Amino acid sequence: MLQVSDIVVRFGGVTAVAGVSFVVDRHQICGLIGPNGAGKTTLFNCISGIYRPTEGQISFEGQVITGAPRHSMIGRGIGRTFQNLALFRTLSVRDNVLAGAHSLGHAGFLASALRLPRARHEEAAAEERLRHLLALLDLEAVAEVPVASLPFGTQKRVELARALISGPKLLLLDEPAGGLNHGEVDGLATLLQDIRRQFALSILLVEHHMNLVMRVSDKVVALDFGRKIADGTPEEVRNEPEVIRAYLGEDAHGRAA
Repeated sequence: MLQVSDIVVRFGGVTAVAGVSFVVDRHQICGLIGPNGAGKTTLFNCISGIYRPTEGQISFEGQVITGAPRHSMIGRGIGRTFQNLALFRTLSVRDNVLAGAHSLGHAGFLASALRLPRARHEEAAAEERLRHLLALLDLEAVAEVPVASLPFGTQKRVELARALISGPKLLLLDEPAGGLNHGEVDGLATLLQDIRRQFALSILLVEHHMNLVMRVSDKVVALDFGRKIADGTPEEVRNEPEVIRAYLGEDAHGRAA
């Protein structure tokens, strides 16, 4: 489904990603891990269209998307959440989630303004998806509440709902467990598996919470200093000597991003 081939990213004289390749298969959950400064976010931003790689190719569903503009990703079937939540804080949960569906509308402004049949059909479909997501993510009780007044963990679920309402085939999650307490992380693990099953999608997540990654992932890709150092099942990657050294080195030397 997603194929990352020999990706290199350079910023001036600094190589942030050095020839990384991996594949995310259909209906697979893939965790992308590594110490701070390993190149995870840079690679993630290449996949989601924020950065254009210096070298290499990214393909999705058999089509090359290398350097495709970020705004085109939803239409291609790729949804994304952000570590720093990109929500409209003064708007309600309902309106924030529906904002994720508007980029898929094909009826156009005039058809929507005139309430033409195609526009009404798109709105009805979005409302149906909204109801399902509010129930699934336990957001029904706060649907009309402004996002700014909600706890951080709840805001994370709003961001997830907004990414899902477009019906992506691939969901990119940027540190979904960041800022969550232990109970919320446990709930997130169950939720991600439910989402994969209910929506029949693939998930690529960048995450520092190792227990979450190892619990939910079918495969794990590990980076260190921009290089891929492991690619396999959670058990294989957990026991890979280079991965162990990378994390022990981070603990011992306090490496920063």
